[in-house]
Amino acid sequence: MRVAVAGGTGLMGTLVAEELGRRGHETVVLARSRGIDLTTGTGLDDAVVGATVVIDVTNVGTMKADASTRFFEATTRTLLTAEQRAGVERHVALSIVGVDRAPFDYYAGKRAQEVAIEAGSLPWTILRATQFHEFAGQIHATAKAGPLHLAPKMRTQPIAAREVASRLVDLAESPARGGYVELAGPREESLVDMVRRWARASGHRGWVPGVALPGPLGKAQRDGTLLPGDGAEIGTETFAAWLQRTTGR
Repeated sequence: MRVAVAGGTGLMGTLVAEELGRRGHETVVLARSRGIDLTTGTGLDDAVVGATVVIDVTNVGTMKADASTRFFEATTRTLLTAEQRAGVERHVALSIVGVDRAPFDYYAGKRAQEVAIEAGSLPWTILRATQFHEFAGQIHATAKAGPLHLAPKMRTQPIAAREVASRLVDLAESPARGGYVELAGPREESLVDMVRRWARASGHRGWVPGVALPGPLGKAQRDGTLLPGDGAEIGTETFAAWLQRTTGR
């Protein structure tokens, strides 16, 4: 089938497109670099013509609730409207475990995205996943104070991004559920420990202090609010195995 991937040039979008190709599907990438603006709708109508399903893995680089909410509400409305005009059968979106329990900062936008999808007329499925193993490297690269790399204190049950991509394609191939699927990794980890282990594996030898982030989202990260529920699907690759596979250490 023909599948459109919104945000198809990012980490998750690239993995989803690769998985779709392995399964023999035709993939259309919806991204600005392909001349498609998901906020304004430029180029979108033509791109989704003939698509059976749209997989939305869009992202925005902000932690501010207002900016995140504006982005996800705008892109979701634009996508769903174009999909309806084109006769797309179903919509699959990636969200985050715990956004309904901690709709703060960046998570406020993800929850707004979920609400917009629920309110739309298109059949839908939302996959809520925990943080990716890859999150450790992203944090190490971006969370800095001068020469120090920082590690936010967080309880998480991380999963390999490629397992999330595979599950998204499973859901795209299946009838819409009109509900949520929760997906997490095989064991709980400390994000501080993950970032430190990533740092060592990548050759960094400096001190990586753990820091408690302020505000309600920081509290939710520390108290287990963002851990999966009892009914979550559980992946297979541990952080240790992923680290060994990706860094050799």
